[in-house]
Amino acid sequence: MTRPFHLAFPVHDLAAARAFYVGTLGCSEGRSSDAWIDFDLYGHQIVAHLDPTATPVTVSNPVAGHDVPVPHFGVVLTMADWKALADRLTAAGTRFGIAPHIRFVGQPGEQATMFFYDPSGNALEFKAFADDAMLFAT
Repeated sequence: MTRPFHLAFPVHDLAAARAFYVGTLGCSEGRSSDAWIDFDLYGHQIVAHLDPTATPVTVSNPVAGHDVPVPHFGVVLTMADWKALADRLTAAGTRFGIAPHIRFVGQPGEQATMFFYDPSGNALEFKAFADDAMLFAT
């Protein structure tokens, strides 16, 4: 069994982070304090830590004709879960950095992908593969 990963990241507003990760992404909330909140992101533990001075990094790298924000994090979903999330985010009026689409069409690693930002400007990418064997294909 693959073990869950843990990721801690800065946010400038815990209430806005809670509204986004619970309300928009559908995460469940775990433990919290006045300085951090644990979220269950598809079985992985992510922790929003309060940093009122947090500012997003604005570096990007070109990938398949798009400027991909660095750093970013997310989850590789099933195609059905990816489509459901893309629909939910679109309906919620989420600002996409890179709109949901398929990249590397017809190549090893063909994938559905989308990039968007939380209220603190942290970049997230969610992706899916029609064939999970393509995850590390070269």
